[in-house]
Amino acid sequence: MAVVKVIEIIAEGKTIEAAIEAGIKEAGKSVRGIKSAWVGSTQALCDSKGKVSKYRVGLKLSFVVE
Repeated sequence: MAVVKVIEIIAEGKTIEAAIEAGIKEAGKSVRGIKSAWVGSTQALCDSKGKVSKYRVGLKLSFVVE
């Protein structure tokens, strides 16, 4: 039987996909064997002119406990 742990992180990027990939990559530096990422929230951050400057995503990452 496997035990899976879930952690929550927030990551930013120029696109939603870039934010997801950046979050997984950064978390992967200290967490081994990430199996999935669930996007729980997305947020568009705007500059002073009202234009989207970057995106922020809330991720739940799962991995098997060794």
